This record gives sequence, C-alpha cells and structure tokens, in this order.
Amino acid sequence: MAAESDRHPARAELVERWTGTVLAARGGDGGSGPAPEPYAANLLDRWAEPRRRYHTTDHLLAVLGHVDTLEAHGEHAADPAAVRLAAWFHDAVYLPDRSENEERSARLAERALAELGLGADRTAEVARLVRLTVSHDPADGDSNGAVLCDADLAILASPPAAYTAYAAAVREEYAFVPDDAFRVGRTAVLRQLLDLPRLFRTSYGERVWTEPARRNIAEELAALSDA
Repeated sequence: MAAESDRHPARAELVERWTGTVLAARGGDGGSGPAPEPYAANLLDRWAEPRRRYHTTDHLLAVLGHVDTLEAHGEHAADPAAVRLAAWFHDAVYLPDRSENEERSARLAERALAELGLGADRTAEVARLVRLTVSHDPADGDSNGAVLCDADLAILASPPAAYTAYAAAVREEYAFVPDDAFRVGRTAVLRQLLDLPRLFRTSYGERVWTEPARRNIAEELAALSDA
C-alpha cells in the first residue's frame, strides 16, 4: 500500500468518482454489495506502483477526463458507467515484460465487480472493454468501445512537449529492453496504430485528435529510425 505521503493529490477525488460510478451502476443493476471505497484504494495502489512511468495515476485521470470531454461534446456511450469502470481497470495489472496485462486486468474486473454487486451483463461489458484495449479497434456501432479507446489514445494528440514527455515515460517503463530491441518494438506498435482503419472512432476524436496524433506518431517514427 502506498505511504500516505506518497499518495496522489487527486486520490480523494478519484475515490469519490469511483464510488459514485459504482453506486450508480449497482443501483441500475438492482444490486447491493460492500462499500466501494476499499476497492478504489486497491486499484489506486496498483496505479501507483513504483515501476510505472506512463501507466500511472495521471494516466487514469487523463483517460477519465477524456471520457468526460467526449461526453461533453455529444459522444455518448451506450453504457457510460461501464466505460468509466473499464477505464479504472484497463491497466490495473501492468507488467511491462508481460503480454497478458489486459487479460489479467479484465479478470480482476470480473472478480471485483461481481463482489461489488454489479450485474453479470455490465460486469461482462466492462471486461470486454478492458480486453478491447489490446487492439483499440472497436467494431462499427460499438459506442462504448469507441469512447474508451479514443480516451485511451488521446495522449497521442498531445502538444509536442507533452507527447515527447509521454514517449520518454514509455521508454522508462521499458528501460530493461536494449535500445535496438526497443526501437523495433516501439516502431511496430506505432505502425500498428497508423494502420488502423481510423485512429479515433468518435466523430470528435476523428475531427480534433487525428491530425495532431498522426503528426506526433510520424515524428516519433522518424526519430526512432534516426536513432
């Protein structure tokens, strides 16, 4: 558990947001269950693990904020509570040297949300959304998937300095990987994103985030090839 002095300044705000989302989802499902706050504490301790450099509490805050931005611009998910819960869980398990992080995070969501009294359908939807962040390629008409994936990828459309800091943080998380191997792996990830039919699936994301994201990715690819 994180020491009190090490806790994120937005921790109380995040616990409040988590609790409101769980209670609203549980009420809609007609269920009851234990207090949500200890589950928030467990998740936030995961997001604050010392080995993380990009997939941190700040990333969780950013994704939730991007979900709010999309909603404010009329990009409505079919199940907003499921999308926000999926944001909480999508990198809850994160080990840079493992390939099954999304699957383990989805299984964590299945266990925790069932214990919290959410219905089976919503729990399954949250787990599906977490698994979707492997590909970031939601099907047409999947409004939940579109909102979550766009919120997760919105970092790609950051101003240049923020994007540079993001790329540096990703490199720090993979500090154990030699430079040549990292360049190969990172290049493959970026090209996979560029090869998606559409990088962003909401109309807002496509309109506002696509151009700066593609520019940032192209510049990072050029830097990787020159390194």
